[in-house]
Amino acid sequence: MKFYNRETEIAKLREIRDLSYNDHSRLTVVTGRRRIGKTSLISKALDDEPFIYLFVGRKNEASLCAGYCKEIAAKLGVFVPPMTAFQDVFAFLMQQGETKRFSLVIDEFQEFFNINPSVYSDIQNHWDQYRLKTRVNFIVSGSVYSLMVKIFQNYHEPLFGRADVIIKLAPFTLPVLKQIMTGYAPTYTNDDLLALYTVTGGIPKYVELLVDAKALSVKKIIHAVCDPDSPFKDEGKNLLVDEFGKQYGTYFSILDAISNGINTQSEITSALGEKSIGGQLKKLEETYDIIRKMRPILSKKGTQTVRYAIADMFLRFWFRYFEGNRTLVEMNQFEVLEKVIATDYTTYSGKALEEYFKQQFIESHEYRDMGSYWEAKKGKEQCEIDIVALKLEKNKAVAVEVKRQRKEFKPEAFAEKVQHLKEKVLPKYEIEQVCLTLEDM
Repeated sequence: MKFYNRETEIAKLREIRDLSYNDHSRLTVVTGRRRIGKTSLISKALDDEPFIYLFVGRKNEASLCAGYCKEIAAKLGVFVPPMTAFQDVFAFLMQQGETKRFSLVIDEFQEFFNINPSVYSDIQNHWDQYRLKTRVNFIVSGSVYSLMVKIFQNYHEPLFGRADVIIKLAPFTLPVLKQIMTGYAPTYTNDDLLALYTVTGGIPKYVELLVDAKALSVKKIIHAVCDPDSPFKDEGKNLLVDEFGKQYGTYFSILDAISNGINTQSEITSALGEKSIGGQLKKLEETYDIIRKMRPILSKKGTQTVRYAIADMFLRFWFRYFEGNRTLVEMNQFEVLEKVIATDYTTYSGKALEEYFKQQFIESHEYRDMGSYWEAKKGKEQCEIDIVALKLEKNKAVAVEVKRQRKEFKPEAFAEKVQHLKEKVLPKYEIEQVCLTLEDM
C-alpha cells in the first residue's frame, strides 16, 4: 500500500529539522499506539537525506552499541571507536553535532527501561550540555504509550520538559479511508467502508494488511481476519501485554466486559465477581489511554451517570470476537469464528456506525461539543439519543438517531426523546432532528 496522509506531521517534522540545522538542536517525540505508522512517518519526512536510525531492540547494551557504531560510521562517514555503553555513543553523537548537521532517530525509545534505565539520565546530561551549541535534529519514538508519557511528561523523570515538540499520531481520518477504498476497491459499498472502519479503526498497518490481502469487502474482511495465519488473532494481546505487564489478567477481564456492553463500574464489578476495579479503570483511562469515560452531554463532571467505552475501534473488535471466543481461537476453529462474526456483524456494525458518524462530526469542525444523551424517564423506558452535537452558532444543536437502514427509524418516538432532551438539558436550543444511515456515510 502506498503512503497516505500525514501531510501536516511531515511538514512539522521538516520544519523542526530546518530549525535544528539553522539554529540549535531540537528534540521531537513521536508517539502513538503500535501499528500507527510512527517509523513510516519519520522515514517519509526524512527521505530526502540520510539519517542515523537506532532501533532499541531487546538485546544487552553492549550488543546494541556495537550495531549503533556501525550505523553512525556509515551515515556520518567518520571513524567511530568501539563503545559498549550508550552514554558514550550519545556523547559521541552530540560532539559530532558541533561540526555536522544530521538527524538522529531512536526508535522504541522506551525499551531502555528494560536494558539500562540510567540511559535517560545520561541523555539528559549530554543533551543539556550540548543542545545549544549543536545542530542535531533528534527524534525519538515509542509505542508503549504509558512509558513514553512517563519518560517525557512525569516531572520525576530526567527527560521531563526536554521535548520541544510531542507529536501523537492518530488513526487515518474518514476521508483518507474513503481515498484508500477508492484507490484499491473503486466499486466499494458503504457497508464495505464501514467494515474497514469497524475492524481497523483506521490504524494504518491493519488497513495495509487488508489492502495487501485484497480484502476490502465485508465478506473478505471478515474472512481475512479469521484466517488461521492472520496476525489479527493475537494482535490485541501483543499490543497490551507490554503496557500492562504480567498483571494483565484483570485489565483484560475489564476490557472484555466493556466490549460486550457491560459498561458501568457497578456492572463491571459485578461481572468480575465483586472485585474492586476502581484503580484499574482509572489507569486504563488516564495512564494507558485505552478506555474513555462517557457522560450524558452537558452533565456535570462529577455526575455518577458514567459509562465506559474502549477508545480504540480495533481493540473493541478484538476483545469482542477474538478474546471473547478464545476457546475457538485456541482450538483453531477459525471457520466457526468466521461464522460467529458474520452472523453478528449487522448488529455489531450498527454501534460502529454510530462511532463513525461521531468521528465525522468531529472532523467537520462545525460543532463545539458533541456526545450522547441518556436518562431513565420516570415510569417509561430509558430516553437515549445516539448523538447530540452543539453547533458553533449559539443555541443551535442537532440530535441524531443512527440506523443501518432508514426503514428502522421511528420519527415519532425519536421526536418524543428530543422533546425530553430539550426540556431537561437544552431548553433554549433549536434542535434539528436527523436520522443517519449507511446511505449518509
